[in-house]
Amino acid sequence: MDRGQEAVKVTAQMGAVLSVFFALFCYGFAVSGFLSLDDAADSQQLADAKGFAWFWTFLGTIGVVFGAISWWMMKTAKEGE
Repeated sequence: MDRGQEAVKVTAQMGAVLSVFFALFCYGFAVSGFLSLDDAADSQQLADAKGFAWFWTFLGTIGVVFGAISWWMMKTAKEGE
């Protein structure tokens, strides 16, 4: 592997850290969306706000899953050495 490929390679530890930040960012938007449901004037706005909040919740969950996979990879790599 040449130096260019090594520079692009993301370690499992860095992947776990980035996943945590990504999940927190997404969950922040989700909480903001859920808290703004009272401000919706009509049923269409309410449905859109709920969709927005659930979308960011889904993305946050994806971040948690990828973080868990990275953590699992780190754990199994240390046990396998």
